[in-house]
Amino acid sequence: MNEDIIKLPKEVHHIIQTLNTNGFEAYAVGGCIRDSLLGKNPTDWDITTNAKPDQIKSLFPKTIDTGLKHGTVTVVMDGNRYEVTTYRVDGKYEDHRKPSNVEFTGSLLQDLERRDFTMNAIAYHPSEGIVDPFDGVGDILAGTIKCVGNPDDRLAEDALRMMRAVRFSAQLDFSIDKNTFEAIKRNSSLIRNISWERIRDEMTSLLISDFPMRFITLRDSHLLQYILPEFEICFQTPQNNPHHVYNVAVHTLHSIVNVKQDRILRWVMLLHDIGKPLTRTTDDEGIDHFYGHAEKSVRLADIILKRLRFDNKSIDKIERLILHHDRNITPSFKSVRKAVAAVGTDLFEDLLEVKKADAKAHNPKYIDENMENLDCIFDTYKKILESRQCVSLSDLAINGHDLEALGIHPGKRIGEILSKLLEIVLDNPQYNTREKLLDEAKKLK
Repeated sequence: MNEDIIKLPKEVHHIIQTLNTNGFEAYAVGGCIRDSLLGKNPTDWDITTNAKPDQIKSLFPKTIDTGLKHGTVTVVMDGNRYEVTTYRVDGKYEDHRKPSNVEFTGSLLQDLERRDFTMNAIAYHPSEGIVDPFDGVGDILAGTIKCVGNPDDRLAEDALRMMRAVRFSAQLDFSIDKNTFEAIKRNSSLIRNISWERIRDEMTSLLISDFPMRFITLRDSHLLQYILPEFEICFQTPQNNPHHVYNVAVHTLHSIVNVKQDRILRWVMLLHDIGKPLTRTTDDEGIDHFYGHAEKSVRLADIILKRLRFDNKSIDKIERLILHHDRNITPSFKSVRKAVAAVGTDLFEDLLEVKKADAKAHNPKYIDENMENLDCIFDTYKKILESRQCVSLSDLAINGHDLEALGIHPGKRIGEILSKLLEIVLDNPQYNTREKLLDEAKKLK
């Protein structure tokens, strides 16, 4: 592999040169070198050195004490931040996540051998070239994710590395080395030591990657049973229905591929049918039905998203889209107005994206028909926007203050009446006048 492909930013070159000039070793290391060798532009550049944190700080005018006990100092140059870390040997990992202590070392080799995967254990110096004691370059060329040294030791040290292996496989389209994969299966239960926030972040990175079908590796590696047990049963849930050709899990994975690489939308697709195993019924002709699965999926999604510590705004969006993903919408103005009002004006276009992704993962026989229908619905939606038809409470010609002026006491009743008026206007747009709505409101007092 041509190491000329590695182009150090001038700031990184300056940091290395400054350390060298003052008698210290220094190398760019880790993911930035991996990405450079893959022809990508690294977003972060890390430097490793035998200089101690206080020595690093003394050489640069602007630094941040990022993690001094772990040997990390952030050097700020031209508004950019670069982490410079002292060579170190990790102490015992007592919680399967972080070492209880670290010891600084003067050996680059010792620093590299503590790292997770061979592709991340490559160092580079502008004069010396690549330092690659574990053949990380060879593994990159082979498209292989392999632990440094004994995989059981590496994974037991930091159980999140198991998730990282699967995530990297999805981001880079790499395979996981056989010995490393077997070690993940043996150590899969250790993932229970990892915080839900970190698991969520790794799953999100996997889902929004270029190869989200690698999600299936979570099941094959035995990790899924610990991080998303609700999805396990989806692999055993058939869909014996003319509109389907896959089981629930495989249909779901195809639908994820079909939607754009957006965090919210890909989580929606992952969870949109999570309730199907609990709602499956089979009629006398052997055809499966999943009545009420959207509502059941919302309830399960709520449990899952809260367990994964999602923020409330994201939960609201994901659950609204799941609730309405199977809603029957026709291209008529009334049907589209009601759908927009139900899911919300902020999410209707996303709902159409969800429905398209879902439809494309159904029986190919019906795809063209479904896509044509959704395109017609979008055309109707655009016309509704252009003509400024009422589709939300804020579009009504009157508001709560107008109802109070009619003698209706502030509170729950105001909201109920406004909602009822919206229903009337969704059916009859011409009723959205101040005079007509006040008349209707008087009848509802």
